[in-house]
Amino acid sequence: MKLTNNFTLSELTHTNTGLINEPNAQQLAALKELAVNVLQPLREKCGFNIHVNSGFRNLQVNTKVKGSKTSQHMKGEAADITSENNKLLFDIIRNELEFDQLIWENGNDLQPLWVHVSYSNKNRNKFLRMKNGKYFKIK
Repeated sequence: MKLTNNFTLSELTHTNTGLINEPNAQQLAALKELAVNVLQPLREKCGFNIHVNSGFRNLQVNTKVKGSKTSQHMKGEAADITSENNKLLFDIIRNELEFDQLIWENGNDLQPLWVHVSYSNKNRNKFLRMKNGKYFKIK
């Protein structure tokens, strides 16, 4: 099922855990909002492919991957993404798109290893950096 021109439901629900990972109607609606409002505009602005490492996770998948108990991935509101230029993804989201939470995940000062982005009906435009398993606010 296509959510947008460049993103499918399969791509946003894929898991390597071997567990069934199907969203309910509310989670599917949230995934569509994420794809329409963040992922597709980001793809159009950056001009290159974006890989979704982790999108929706049901409770069982989230537990298996040791995700946060309050993870927005379980609501269908978040995705961890990578590309040929993760810093550019981060900068475009930060400066040009609406979002709830944006996290520079690991990596170094020049490039995150991946980018976590979420979108909800109560967007906070919150920036964080994760380094060595700890989160820090950034401006």
